Amino acid sequence: MHTEVSAQCAMCTLNAENSVKNGNTQGKGLNNGILYLLAAPYLAVAGVGFLWYKKYRKKNVNLNMKDQKINLN
Repeated sequence: MHTEVSAQCAMCTLNAENSVKNGNTQGKGLNNGILYLLAAPYLAVAGVGFLWYKKYRKKNVNLNMKDQKINLN
């Protein structure tokens, strides 16, 4: 199944179509560049989220408390 999509600016679309018609592979490089620019913010947010998770997650701490009643006043 192949669906044709037009999601580039007019200049980029014309450049990609003309290069593919002439047998060049510049259109492929243009599309790879667009995907690279699209992925960069998602990777940055994922990295920050991972660091935040590692820093602020609960850690298993053994308190070694004896069997004493705790007064929570």
